Amino acid sequence: MAYTTKKPKKKLSKGEELTLAKTQFSAYVRARDHGHEDYIHMAKKCDAYYRGEQWDEFDMQQLDDQGRPALTINTILPTVNAVLAEQSTKKADIQFKPRGGGNQEIADVLTKVYAQIADNNKLDWIEAQIFSDGLIQDRGYFDVRVDFDDHVNGEIRIEAKDPLDILIDPDAKHYDPRTWNEIFETKWMSIDEIEETYGQSKADKLRMLAETGTTLGADSMEFEESRYGDTDEYNYGQQYPGDPENARMLRSIRVIERQYYKLDDCMYYVDPVTGDKRKIPNAWGKKKREQFADDYGLDIISKKMRRVRWTVTADTVVLFDDYSPYDHFTIVPYFPYFRRGKPFGMVRNLLSPQEQLNKITSQELHIVNTTANSGWIVESGSLSGMTADDLEEHGAETGLVLEFNRGSTPPGKIPPNQIPTGLDRLGQKAARNIKEISGITDAMLGLDSPEVSGVAIKAKQGRGSLLLQVPLDNLAKTRQYLAEKVLQMIQTYYTEERIIQITDESDPYKPRQKLKVNQMTPEGMVINDLTIGEYDVVVGTAPARDNFDEMQFAEAIELRSVGVPIPNDMIVEYSHLSRKADIAERIRQMEGTAPPSEQQIQLQQFQMESQIRSTQLEIAKLEAEVTNLQTSAELNMAKAQNEQNNPQLKVAELQSKIQTKREELGLREKLSELTNQMRKDQSDTAAAAKMAAAAMKTTGGN
Repeated sequence: MAYTTKKPKKKLSKGEELTLAKTQFSAYVRARDHGHEDYIHMAKKCDAYYRGEQWDEFDMQQLDDQGRPALTINTILPTVNAVLAEQSTKKADIQFKPRGGGNQEIADVLTKVYAQIADNNKLDWIEAQIFSDGLIQDRGYFDVRVDFDDHVNGEIRIEAKDPLDILIDPDAKHYDPRTWNEIFETKWMSIDEIEETYGQSKADKLRMLAETGTTLGADSMEFEESRYGDTDEYNYGQQYPGDPENARMLRSIRVIERQYYKLDDCMYYVDPVTGDKRKIPNAWGKKKREQFADDYGLDIISKKMRRVRWTVTADTVVLFDDYSPYDHFTIVPYFPYFRRGKPFGMVRNLLSPQEQLNKITSQELHIVNTTANSGWIVESGSLSGMTADDLEEHGAETGLVLEFNRGSTPPGKIPPNQIPTGLDRLGQKAARNIKEISGITDAMLGLDSPEVSGVAIKAKQGRGSLLLQVPLDNLAKTRQYLAEKVLQMIQTYYTEERIIQITDESDPYKPRQKLKVNQMTPEGMVINDLTIGEYDVVVGTAPARDNFDEMQFAEAIELRSVGVPIPNDMIVEYSHLSRKADIAERIRQMEGTAPPSEQQIQLQQFQMESQIRSTQLEIAKLEAEVTNLQTSAELNMAKAQNEQNNPQLKVAELQSKIQTKREELGLREKLSELTNQMRKDQSDTAAAAKMAAAAMKTTGGN
C-alpha cells in the first residue's frame, strides 16, 4: 500500500470537507499556472525530440504540399545516450559512518541493510530512469515510502515517478525538498479505481457530482458523450447540468495528492545523558511509548513542530486527510542543472541547433533533387515524335533520346541553381553546436579519426567527463538525500526483530546470508539495534560490476607479468568463469592456502592444548625438584652450623652449596625456557583460532 488509509481522528463536516477540497484545488491551480503547464509543454517537446519526432505537423504538411523533404538527423539521441552510459558506469556506493551515539558495527550493519533495500527495489534501474528523465525532461523524481504488501512490519519501497505528474512548490528556491513548503502529485483515475482505493462511499459522492454537474471545472473531471456512433471525446466543466438529453459518461477524475507542512504538537524521546532527541513514531500508543522510555531510560517531551500533512482530494471530495507517517516529503528530486529554483536538463538547450541541422539538411537535399530535373527550353513544334508534355514527363529518365526537326533550335536543359555557398558549413556548425553545448566530444562517441592516438583519445574522453560533472554532481546530491531519507525510515520503521537477506559482494554467486537486526537476547540486550545512534551518509561511486571485474582481472594479469606474486585463486575470482568460486576453492586446496575446515581447527586446538598440558606437567615436576633441592640445602646449612669446629665439614658444606646452586640455576633456566615455550604455544593457539574464525567468516559470506 502506498500510504495508510486509516480514517482521520476527527470526521470532517460537509462544510469543512468542501472548504478543504476547494483550498486544495486552489493550491493546485496556483502551482499549475505558475510554470507547470509551460514545463509540461517543454518536457513533451524534449521527449519527442529524443525519440526522433522533431517536426511540427503543420510544417510537415506544408513541406509535403510543396514536394520538399523533411529530414530528421537525430543527433540528440546519441548525445544523451553517451551521458546515460557515463552514469551507468558510476554506480552509487553508500556507506554509513557513526556520529552521535553510534558505533562502527551498527554503521556497517546499516550499510548492508541499505544495500539489501537497494537490491530489493532494483535501485540501479530506477536511478537510470530518474537520470534519463532529468536529462530529457528536466526533472526526475524518486518516491520513497513504506510498503506493507510483502512484509507485515513493512519494507521500504522506492519508485520512479512521472515528472509530468509532480508539481513542486512555485516558491521553492533550493534543491533540497526539505526547504519546500508543499509538493503535489496529480493523476487521472477512473471511478472504479477510486472506489477500489478509497471506498465506495467516496466513489458514490463523485458519481453524484458528475450527475449534477457541480464540479470544479474541466481540469477536475473528464467526460465523454454517450451518443451512438460518436467516438469523439470531450472535456466539459459545468455544462448541461442534469440534462438527460445530453447525458455524459464520467471518464476520469483528477486526484490531487498534496504534502505540505503544518504546525502540530509532537512528542520526542530525549536521552538525559547525551541530550540526543528522537521523534516518537506516530503510530505508537501511550503504553508502548512509556514502556519504551522505561526500558531505555529515556525522557519524553512535547513541543510544537512542523509536520507533514497529507491530503488527497478528487474534485470537492476529500479522499484522505491526516498527518503523514513520514517526517519529510516522500519525493526526492533530481535536477541535472538547477539555478535559483529553475531546473533544466540537457535536451532543452539542444532543441534549436537540432532544428537548425534538420532544416539545413532538408534544404540541401531539396536543392540536390531540383538540380536532377531542372527543366527544358524547347522551340515550339521542334520536337519530332513527342510533345512538350511528354518531354516534361520523361525528361529526367536515364537514356532519353530526343529527336527534333531539321532546321529548328535543338532542345536545351535549363541550367540548375547552384547550392548556395556556405550552406554545407552551416550544417557542420549546427552539428558542432550540439557537441559543444552538451559537452559530448567525438572521442566519447567513438568517432575520432583513425590517425588519432589512443593517448589523445583518452585525454579527450577525460576532458568530456569534466564537462558532464555538473549533472553528475547533482546526481550525487540526490543520492545523498535519498540515502538520508532511507536511513531515517530504517531507524523509524525497522524497530522490530527481522531477518535481512544479504548478498556477498565478493562473490554474488553464493547464496544469500541471513542477518538478524534488532535481535533481543535472553539477557535483555539488543544486538544490531538500528534505532539507536546518529550516522552520517558517505556517498561514493563504484564502477559497474562487470566493468570492475574486467578491470581487476586485467590489472592482476599485468601485475603477474611484471613479477608481482598475485595468487592464482584471486585471478580466477576476477574472471568471468561460470563456476569461478569452485575453481578458486580447488586451487586453494591444491596449493595448501585454503582456510582450515572446522574439523581441522578442532584437531589443531586439541594438539596445541595437549602440548600445553604436557609442558605444564613438566614445569610442575621441575618446580618440585627445585623445592627438594632448596630443602636439602637448608638441611645441610643446619648441619654445618652444628659442626662449625670441623674445617672439613665447612669445605664439604661449601662444595654442596655450590653444587646445589648450580643445579638450581640449571633447573630455573630450563623452567624459564619451558615457560616461554608455553606462552608461545598459547599465543599461537589464539592466533590460529582467530585466523580460523576469520577464514570461516570469509568463506561464509557476510
